[in-house]
Parts: sequence; C-alpha cells; structure tokens
Amino acid sequence: MKQTIVIAGLGLIGGSLAKSIYQSNQNHIIGYDINTETLEYAQKNEIIHETLTDFKQAARKADFIIFAAPISETIRMMQELDTIPLDRDIIVSDTSSAKSSILEAANNLTNKHITFIGGHPMAGSHKKGIEAAKGHLFENAIYVLTPSIRSTQTKIESLKHVLKNTNSNFIILDPNDHDEMTGVVSHFPHLIASSLVHQAKKWEDKHAFLPTLAAGGFRDVTRIASSNPEMWQDIFYHNRFKMSRLLEEWITEMSSLKELVDNDAKETMIEYLKNAKVYRDGLGKMEKGAIPSYYDLHVDIQDQPGALASVTQLLADEEISIQNIQILEIREGITGALRLSFPSQKFQMQSHTLLQTQGYEVMMQK
Repeated sequence: MKQTIVIAGLGLIGGSLAKSIYQSNQNHIIGYDINTETLEYAQKNEIIHETLTDFKQAARKADFIIFAAPISETIRMMQELDTIPLDRDIIVSDTSSAKSSILEAANNLTNKHITFIGGHPMAGSHKKGIEAAKGHLFENAIYVLTPSIRSTQTKIESLKHVLKNTNSNFIILDPNDHDEMTGVVSHFPHLIASSLVHQAKKWEDKHAFLPTLAAGGFRDVTRIASSNPEMWQDIFYHNRFKMSRLLEEWITEMSSLKELVDNDAKETMIEYLKNAKVYRDGLGKMEKGAIPSYYDLHVDIQDQPGALASVTQLLADEEISIQNIQILEIREGITGALRLSFPSQKFQMQSHTLLQTQGYEVMMQK
C-alpha cells in the first residue's frame, strides 16, 4: 500500500525533497503551495503526483507531512495542523535551519495523532524556486533529525525510510546543540558577509573604482550575502540569542585583532593567521554542508578565438556539468585566467585530470 506524503512548500528544498521521494513507487506525493503556478510546474514535470491548495484537505490525506517553508510559517502551519481532526496517526517533519523554536512548538502540540520529528537537510543552492529543484541535492549531505517528546525510534526509522532516496547521512542532534553549531558555521557567516558588503558600499563613495576591484576574491568571500533577505531575517530571529552571543564574541575577537594590527605584532599575527589556515585546511571534506559548496578550477587560456569554447566543449563531451564560468583576467595577446565552478568535487577532479591531459595549466581551488 502506498504512503501519502504531503510536501508543504515547493521551493528549492521542498521541490528537491519531492523529486527524491518521487523515485519510490511506494510513495504518493501531494504538493501543497499557495502559488498555483508552482504546483502546476511540479505536477507537469513529475515532481509530485497531486496538487492541493487547501492545507486541511491535504493534511487529512497524509501519512507524512514535511513542512518546507520559512520557520515562522512552518510554526503557523504546525499550529493549524494541531486543530485539524485526523482519523490516522501521521509523522510530521520540517526542513528549518533553526530547531529550538520549531521543537518548542512541536512539544506543545495536543493532537495525539501527530508525531513530530524535526529535520534539517544541510544542503542548498544559491538558486531558488521549484525550477531549481534537484533530486540529488541532498546526496551525501548531513540530514539532521531532532526528535520531539513524542518521537519513538520506530517513527524515526519510518521517516528515514521515506527519505532514503535523498541518500543523505542522518544524524540525531539536540535542538539547542544544532542551533549553536549552525549558528557558528552557517547563520553567523551570513551576517558577517552582509556586514563586509555594507563596509565596501560605504567606501565606494570615496573610491568609485572599488566595485571593479571587488569582483575577485571579495566577491567570493561575500557570495552568501546574495541569499534571500526575508528568509534569513526569519532565521536570525529564531536563532537570535545564539546570534547575539556570537556577535559579542566577534566584537571581542576584532578588538584583539585590531591591537595586533595597531601594534605591528608581527609574530603574533603570523601565528594567528597560521592557526586559522591549519584549522580551515583541516575541515571535513564532506560533499555538502551548511553553506552551499563551490568546487573551483582556475584554468590558464590563451587570448585567441575559440579558447573558451575549446575548454567548455572538452567538458561537455565528457558530460561534466559546469555551475558557473568567470573570466578573471584576459589581456590582449597573453594568457588569461578562467575560473570554472562545479556542483560536486567529483566533477572538479574529473575536469582537473581532463584539462591537464589536454595541456592546460590548471589549479584546483581548495
């Protein structure tokens, strides 16, 4: 007998979950979204089996519900679900990147038919919307589960079974521990990236040429500042106590760093930078993480007609997907620099080997 899974919210995350769950013929997927165009696209492209714009109707049909909406909206829908008369037990999960508020709401649910198990698939993209959904988005990614007071091991295993085609690595975390860790490696970096952009914008008043110089490394460091502002405000709100503490620690750190600069503390500064390099270079080599990864190659190419096309054709012939192309430097008559970004380390490694064998000078970006 097929299981009915309701995906509430068909953006990038909800759409990608639906695509992976769709792979099993044991699942019947109902897509719920307030955007009818999104629902039409999802059904037309065989991402879901059925569409509904009435949440109560969808909930009554469900064996599983996965909320893939902003945190505040997820909490609102959980509270609405709590009031719906249900004639069967259902397992409910979410995809939010802050868990404490979600679990607080879950532990206050009174409907005995509902078992809530928090979820956070830790992978994403800088693209958004159902059109960007990919069935392999969560492959090799950490998928955090945060059980509520009603969760049992049997129910947790049932949810894992529904999500098995995501090919994720499931771990169980306490919601407070989850929020501290994602605060450090995901939420807080978004704040810092935004602050760096604001600082550059202020200096642009004095140096009009600054945006041209910022097109290189600065643009890479601040990529995540381009993410959805409304979504991230909601995340910061629900993890605000952790954010406030991290900001205090950052201010103290920056004050200490300013002293090193002001006093020209050469040896201490070298040690500071060396320790940062050692720790950063030793970070895990997981395919997916809290912030979308980029796997880059720098390729030297000649300034001649067809040089760029030759590189891309070589990769296309091997069915290697390129996520982004940027010409870093081309000056007339000499070698230029090309940066290729790939969606996975596998494509990065394949491209590195292929281009080297074809005589290109290639550098792998770690």
